[in-house]
Amino acid sequence: MQPDIRSVDVTRYVTPLREGGSLPAIAEANDGFSYVLKFRGAGQGVKALIAELIGGEIARALGLKVPEIVFANLDTAFGRTEPDEEIQDLLKASVGLNLALHYLSAAITYDPAVTKVNSRLASEIVWLDALLTNVDRTARNTNMLMWHNELWLIDHGASLYFHHSWGNWEEQSIRPFSQIKDHVLLPQAAELEEVDKLFTTILTPERIKAILSVVPDEWMTNHADGVSPSEVREVYTQFLIRRVAHSSIFVKEAIHARESAI
Repeated sequence: MQPDIRSVDVTRYVTPLREGGSLPAIAEANDGFSYVLKFRGAGQGVKALIAELIGGEIARALGLKVPEIVFANLDTAFGRTEPDEEIQDLLKASVGLNLALHYLSAAITYDPAVTKVNSRLASEIVWLDALLTNVDRTARNTNMLMWHNELWLIDHGASLYFHHSWGNWEEQSIRPFSQIKDHVLLPQAAELEEVDKLFTTILTPERIKAILSVVPDEWMTNHADGVSPSEVREVYTQFLIRRVAHSSIFVKEAIHARESAI
């Protein structure tokens, strides 16, 4: 069950993706492929990388399409010739282990006015985002791509926002997710109860633990003073296990929001 996450070395900074608030970039790596690089020195720091990794690999475990996620090493010498001072500061702050997603060349942003998603797939994605408390899949910012006529999920860095206020994670793990009312696919999500029955059998405690096991220890050290990486990992694990066990709470919230909207 453990995801197989490859590691690559970043060899060339190609261009920033300025539509992203944390200045992700297209970069090339030593395996010859291009990636969308997410920097540990940006915005919410490693917490965004943790959410990206966990959210992406949970989505993959559920059978949804996510670009390959890799660990991306950034050398201290990288970016010294970058003329943009803001980008150079970002690169200096991101030396070490970062995260990247395989770049889907020629993919286009999902537009709900152009492409209709069937009710099953819409329900699966809404369920996923309610589980992850992902606030960032709205009509204004869909964070989905159409590539070879298939829908791909990207950018889960705004998920798991409980880790920004660590103290009451037990309470947050069983809360409904009111922001689901703004989800771009909610109007089509007519099969949430059926999806819930299936997905709760897939996301067993063992599978959740396997996904959490690949999060690097060094990313788990900036959460609270005196808390070990293993203790932080256990909080993430138990948060997700409890959330799956109480999935009826966020499913009912989503169903109610959908009925109110339509």
